[in-house]
Amino acid sequence: MSKKVIMVTGGSGLVGKSMQKVIKEENPEDEEWIFLSSKDADLLDAQSTSAVFEKYKPTHVIHLAALVGGLYRHLGQNLEMMRLNLRINDHVMEACREHKCQKVVSCMSTCIFPDETTYPIEESMLHSGPPHNSNCGYAYAKRMIDVANHLYARDHGMQCTGVIPTNIYGPFDNFSLADSHVLPGLVHKCYLAQKENKPFVISGTGTPRRQFIFSEDLARLIVWTLRDYPEIDPILLSVSEDEEISIKELAELIAEAYDFKGEIIYDTSKSDGQFKKTTTNKKLKSYLPDYKFKSIKDGIQETVDWFKASYPNVRLSY
Repeated sequence: MSKKVIMVTGGSGLVGKSMQKVIKEENPEDEEWIFLSSKDADLLDAQSTSAVFEKYKPTHVIHLAALVGGLYRHLGQNLEMMRLNLRINDHVMEACREHKCQKVVSCMSTCIFPDETTYPIEESMLHSGPPHNSNCGYAYAKRMIDVANHLYARDHGMQCTGVIPTNIYGPFDNFSLADSHVLPGLVHKCYLAQKENKPFVISGTGTPRRQFIFSEDLARLIVWTLRDYPEIDPILLSVSEDEEISIKELAELIAEAYDFKGEIIYDTSKSDGQFKKTTTNKKLKSYLPDYKFKSIKDGIQETVDWFKASYPNVRLSY
């Protein structure tokens, strides 16, 4: 049996780094893994994308690469986020078709779901209404991955699917204070607050609620999706509904991980974004009923410990 050649776009990012760790531990004999970074190819350029496919000749692709950012970056750049992500996804999917890849797994996001919906959110609700306007450009670009998956399957017989993770966190994240996601941004803020003996300031009221998945858990589940998940329809990769927490609870867990004893302040002049987007992992549990996620407390502690050991050599931009 010939060896699978599995190429991962965005392979040097948060999830890609965790996937490298998972694969190193497993050391699968029948798979060769290639983790791309932006140095290997410009996925915004069709020729550059095709060239990296020609170089490595992947049989399977995990597509993680995207132009991403936190709430405040999305608020100011919705059109640009849509245009650039559509271009990246189109180049990767078309290169997969041209090079006859056997399976493609693309990473999506829970922000793609409708803003006005019933809870918990499940996969079938994906196209049932517009996403929240704060990040609609990115959300529509990610939604189109699902449309493309079905069309490539119908028109070209390709095996394509999408994974929809909740908020991802862990070592090697982007810890920018300006445009990171909420958890890494708070990890950085609390570090500075403790170091400078200042209050720990949280943007917004602290009331919005989120589910968080540790990057290593997500990496393991994406690898499982590539190997064993049979559907074209996407699958939510998420902790259960009862593990959803408020931003206030998140901030307190981060403060506890640092043993921060200072004042915690909520800057209510800043936007909260979407209040909640609770998802169900019922479909995932039907396939993997015994999968155990790392607890949010343990995951935050591991992330904080890594950040303290790595600072200032941490990623501060996308």
